[in-house]
Amino acid sequence: IGSRSSKTFKPKKNIPEGSHQYELLKHAEATLGSGNLRMAVMLPEGEDLNEWVAVNTVDFFNQINMLYGTITDFCTEESCPVMSAGPKYEYHWADGTNIKKPIKCSAPKYIDYLMTWVQDQLDDETLFPSKIGVPFPKNFMSVAKTILKRLFRVYAHIYHQHFDPVIQLQEEAHLNTSFKHFIFFVQEFNLIDRRELAPLQELIEKLTSKDR
Repeated sequence: IGSRSSKTFKPKKNIPEGSHQYELLKHAEATLGSGNLRMAVMLPEGEDLNEWVAVNTVDFFNQINMLYGTITDFCTEESCPVMSAGPKYEYHWADGTNIKKPIKCSAPKYIDYLMTWVQDQLDDETLFPSKIGVPFPKNFMSVAKTILKRLFRVYAHIYHQHFDPVIQLQEEAHLNTSFKHFIFFVQEFNLIDRRELAPLQELIEKLTSKDR
């Protein structure tokens, strides 16, 4: 099982060591260690909001990649012919460029499209500049919001359709901590519309109520 849980679904997106974004990531990790998530997600003093959102978005992509990687054996064309989050929510894929009209597809296919699309955004230097002094584009925040909105759907699918294997693999605490961090972050900067969060509303209330 040890080797299985370390496989990620897509290659990990690395932030170059020695860069300012790397320092920010280290800051994020250190404050997370304090256990106070509300504090950990706040914009560090004197930092650029775009850069903070960028570093955390890359980090959430890597986390979800790893979490989904642990349950890919359970998320198949047969088990998940549609991309859903419980009986009331179903997602159809469109990226606005290659696939303009939303298509209905299986969850593994949808998540593959989604993670590949996110990776393409993260690798685009004009959107996510890694060099110091290169400004973020004007539409950066709207792109980041779309990325986070879509990453949320992977959490929602895992919680609704694959929570049993998560428990069997003893990944439950890992999943909850990751999702809680994600929710606190998007709440802090108002990055995902409440309606989009509806599939996990009860869980969100449960995870966040202890820390008000």
